[in-house]
Amino acid sequence: MQTGLIHDEILRRRTFAIISHPDAGKTTLTEKFLLYGGAVQLAGSVTARKQERETASDWMEMEKKRGISISSTLLQFDYGTWRINLLDTPGHKDFSEDTYRVLMAVDAVVMVIDAGKGIESQTRKLFEICRHRGIPIFTFMNKLDRPGLSPLALIDELENVLGIHAYPVNWPLGSGREFRGVYDRLQKEVHLFQKVPGGAYKAPVSMHGFSDPAVKKIVDEQSYGQASEELELLDMAHVGFSPESVLQGKTTPVFFGSAANNFGVQLLLDGFIKYSSGPAERKAGERTIPVLSKHFSGFIFKVQTNMNPLHRDRIAFLRICSGKFTRDMDVYHTKTGKSVRLAGSHTLFGQSRETVNVAYPGDIVGFAAKSDFRVGDTISEDPSIVFNTIPRFAPECFASIHNPSPAKYKPFRKGLEHLLAEDIVQVFSWIKPANPNTALLGAVGPLQYEVLQYRLKEEYGAESQLEMLPWKILRWAESALNDADLGEILSYGVALARDEQGRRVLLFLSEWLLKNFQEKNPHVVLLDSPA
Repeated sequence: MQTGLIHDEILRRRTFAIISHPDAGKTTLTEKFLLYGGAVQLAGSVTARKQERETASDWMEMEKKRGISISSTLLQFDYGTWRINLLDTPGHKDFSEDTYRVLMAVDAVVMVIDAGKGIESQTRKLFEICRHRGIPIFTFMNKLDRPGLSPLALIDELENVLGIHAYPVNWPLGSGREFRGVYDRLQKEVHLFQKVPGGAYKAPVSMHGFSDPAVKKIVDEQSYGQASEELELLDMAHVGFSPESVLQGKTTPVFFGSAANNFGVQLLLDGFIKYSSGPAERKAGERTIPVLSKHFSGFIFKVQTNMNPLHRDRIAFLRICSGKFTRDMDVYHTKTGKSVRLAGSHTLFGQSRETVNVAYPGDIVGFAAKSDFRVGDTISEDPSIVFNTIPRFAPECFASIHNPSPAKYKPFRKGLEHLLAEDIVQVFSWIKPANPNTALLGAVGPLQYEVLQYRLKEEYGAESQLEMLPWKILRWAESALNDADLGEILSYGVALARDEQGRRVLLFLSEWLLKNFQEKNPHVVLLDSPA
């Protein structure tokens, strides 16, 4: 193995996700990264009329119609000498479990905040996941071309609400219609931008010193004076920039701009590459697997069906954690202990794909998945490596799904089997009340069921009927009691089921019934995420 070559390849990898509350501009920023990376020549717009332009990341038909991200998407491209693995994630809370899985597969995140709204609820939730995992966070204050909160108020909110030290790498000159550019505090340079129609092309930029007459000519007097005062305050309050603190997740570098107009996008991309790091080591039980290990290893964090509707294919997304991947290599599927060949391997760019022959730690590779591959599975040349499981979260709304047309039994069953293997929703089987013919579906939010039914119809031609169920709370249950004895202690409004891995769960009709059960049965341990 050419360790030096592999080491160089690893160093040039950057694997990250973009996270935000819905409508903060996440998908727009993703598209502009592709524009500046040379991966697309004309930036798409989620709001483009009549599909004049479409985003590369939102490729599903339902995403195009709704103008929202429903499923996380891999976009791999080169930017200069760097190999970028970029994951665009859903912002809507109903699809947050998909985003949580993606966060297990990346080494950093770019957090997008709408400067007009500040920190919103979903941003806060996703930030907590990142902090828990120690993921470096880069912040982009977006939509400076619209009326918004003051830059100082945004920095203050970032530090007080999220509890992280924020270092403004650059500072806006003007806001709303008067937004003209930013001042790079580290390089001591002003970047003045020009708008381009629809933000479809790179924004022309000129660089100057802060006191340059050209800056005072373009930036109005009030905005220039305000920026001067604010920069003086920042120099006193935010002394010194620590790249080490960024990598430790203690400091977030903050960039200001407008993704729609391409203002500040390249500064963010360049700053991210400069201050982020290459692929991080991953834990496998008590072991830490070094990226330079001689054994190839990785884990599946996503399964996607029908990315190519003509072939009904299933693609497993694999995060490579160590060693070198080669096309058609034989590895172990550690869950089953079986040897498998990773055939049909691809790099992905939204829905399109290219055959990949070689890949390295940090890369994400899609390969044709067999039916027994599931989210969280480890693939490795060393069968003793089993990466830590991807956490599951308790669903918050429940339903059962039925086939209303006996003539469509086969496409309904096939479609349901394929789509449930993606973990669009969680699936449980009843223990008490016993109901072997009906599966219990659990979701974070009702939009997940809408996606399931839409895709059953569009991709398999199968109608479906969804029956919402009254359960409100689910908890995983740990108890020495067997199923029958555990079932005996259940009161009205409490049910017993099992998840796909065989772990028992209890369902409650209300918070009161949950508390009452806990008080009466302290020997049963209830968890909102399985151990």
